[in-house]
Amino acid sequence: MAYTRDMTTYVLAGGCFWCLDAIYRRLRGVESVVSGYAGGTGAHPTYYQVATGDTGHAEAVQITFDETVISREVILDLFFLIHDPTTLNRQGNDVGTQYRSAMFYVDEVQHTAFAAAMERATAHWDGPLVTELVPLETFWPAEDEHQDYFNKNPGNGYCSIVIAPKIVKARSAYTQWFKEN
Repeated sequence: MAYTRDMTTYVLAGGCFWCLDAIYRRLRGVESVVSGYAGGTGAHPTYYQVATGDTGHAEAVQITFDETVISREVILDLFFLIHDPTTLNRQGNDVGTQYRSAMFYVDEVQHTAFAAAMERATAHWDGPLVTELVPLETFWPAEDEHQDYFNKNPGNGYCSIVIAPKIVKARSAYTQWFKEN
């Protein structure tokens, strides 16, 4: 009897992609996390082009996970825990459209799941959600130095001041989904 896995891929943007990348790759059932860009114009954007805000791309992550191990609800509810979906084009000191909150769907199944997650999230935030719910046109992987950034740069100030506390918050709320290490 052959074993099949139920793999799902989401593209989510919630501020700096390094934060989302660091958290999602620590979850059981997540097969891969790729940092990149979505929602803008122009092919093969670079980090520096996106940083200008001129391309319209958001820093995003492409998360591929096994739904027989971790549910889509956990993936999506965690997304709304680890960033502030009520601030327009901003996460902390990161300001610009490239840091917006967005969910990029590829079909009606994802659109429905994302809309349901947004509805659940409204109960946890005081202000209205500004998260964009938009079709995914193209996801462009970021440069190699932005992949698994937190693990590759543990001494970086941004990693210790911004990302590490988000990992602690996520692990505290979703302990059972985190890998041991």
